[in-house]
Amino acid sequence: MPVPLLRRGHDLLGVDFTSGFGMTELAGNAVFLDIAAHRRGLAGDPALLATAGKPGPGVDVRLADDGEILIRSPQVMAGYWDEPEATAATVVDGWLHSGDIGRFDAEGNLAIVDRKKDVILTGGENVSSLEVEQALHEVPEVAEVAVVGVPDAEWGENVCAVVVPRGGTTLEPDALVAAARARLAGFKVPRHVVIVDELPKNGTGKIVKQELRAWLAAHPERLGVRR
Repeated sequence: MPVPLLRRGHDLLGVDFTSGFGMTELAGNAVFLDIAAHRRGLAGDPALLATAGKPGPGVDVRLADDGEILIRSPQVMAGYWDEPEATAATVVDGWLHSGDIGRFDAEGNLAIVDRKKDVILTGGENVSSLEVEQALHEVPEVAEVAVVGVPDAEWGENVCAVVVPRGGTTLEPDALVAAARARLAGFKVPRHVVIVDELPKNGTGKIVKQELRAWLAAHPERLGVRR
């Protein structure tokens, strides 16, 4: 959950939150950020709110050499139905390969950096789309945002932010870029900003970046000028 949305939910609802990290292959969550951690984060440790917390009982988590999150636990799936090759590629020596890139903070909390396939490579630098999205969510006029890489002949990929403005507001692309520049290193700042009415989502409400990339490829005129 974007940290600004978490703060807004806490302020409006006056309730405690818990969150975590999991997937269907884990039969639910395997890593948890509890109520006490959320309270501490809201009280002045916002970096904590950007983590997924600590592994639950009986769960081992480690990072592969490329940063991919690997999980070993009795809750890991037995396998994909009638797909032995996919199972063998996903569960190796008892460790589930999540497809997510992560890192641990000094207290052992796991932070999700990005999906491996969503990391943007621009000018030889890796950019986490989630980090850019978190920064753009700090802009009050932004209702929803998805950040993807778009091909560039010089840099390999450029960072592109596709944004849904909050109802009743006007969002200028240059103002969004300026806001990002104040929060991010220069190579992470979006070079393209596309304003849309809605983002493609699946049945559970998750933004489908694969469809978004395909739409941008089919409508290059929407990218406008490189900033």
